[in-house]
Amino acid sequence: MGRLEQVDALADWRFSAEPFYQPVGDEIAAFEAARSARLPVLLKGPTGCGKTRFVEHMAWRLGLPLVTVACHEDMSAGDLSGRWLLDAHGTRWMDGPLALAARHGALCYLDELLEARSDTTVLLHPLADTRRVLPLERHGELLHAHPDFQLVVSYNPGYQGLHKTLKASTRQRFVAMSFDYPDPATETAIVAREGGVDEALAQRLVELAVRTRRMRDEGLEEGASTRMLVHAAHLVRAGRPLQAASLQAVADPLSDDPELSAALRALVRASF
Repeated sequence: MGRLEQVDALADWRFSAEPFYQPVGDEIAAFEAARSARLPVLLKGPTGCGKTRFVEHMAWRLGLPLVTVACHEDMSAGDLSGRWLLDAHGTRWMDGPLALAARHGALCYLDELLEARSDTTVLLHPLADTRRVLPLERHGELLHAHPDFQLVVSYNPGYQGLHKTLKASTRQRFVAMSFDYPDPATETAIVAREGGVDEALAQRLVELAVRTRRMRDEGLEEGASTRMLVHAAHLVRAGRPLQAASLQAVADPLSDDPELSAALRALVRASF
């Protein structure tokens, strides 16, 4: 009966189909090596470059359920570890997503870790080193991670210095993998497949993205991501003209600064 309960606990986090991911290097082998050595993984790279999809693909590839947490500034250590709940039958303990993954053997992905409060990163320390334990102080339990448990976190180094940084005491507990936007040919193939458009249209979108990424020297925090290009392709499939779709999915979301927004919109109109 206990084994059935374990399966049920993670049923909602299992993949029924393979998430598409286009490798751009040896990242699959690198992740599998970290997995074999039971080492936590830190993914570094700009927004929308494929980090989350890569984790989804690796969870499917390894046959692991994936518990994903989108970190935010109000998220505390208690949100990850768990809390006591009061219901009609009294009080009961409910594992948070990190405790759930550690207890039952899932891959836990903390997306954009820098967005979380500092007490959250401290909570990870004993789980990310050789101890592999999660202290649940409110529950009076020292949770030893399941052998199948894998911890993966991501952040965007481009935002370091703007508000938060990842401390060395946290970074050095992980093995790191750096991500960036794919080369134009690979990115074109990804946008064509994910966006459901032909390669000629996908190539034009990628060319636009490359131009926006060059605008970082002009004050733009980040250029257009691969995710944005897929959004634009979906809008085209929904009937929007290419220029209008690119304004809606690329130019307008990239910046609220009036001058930069005007420059991005002009770039789209010049491209299409």
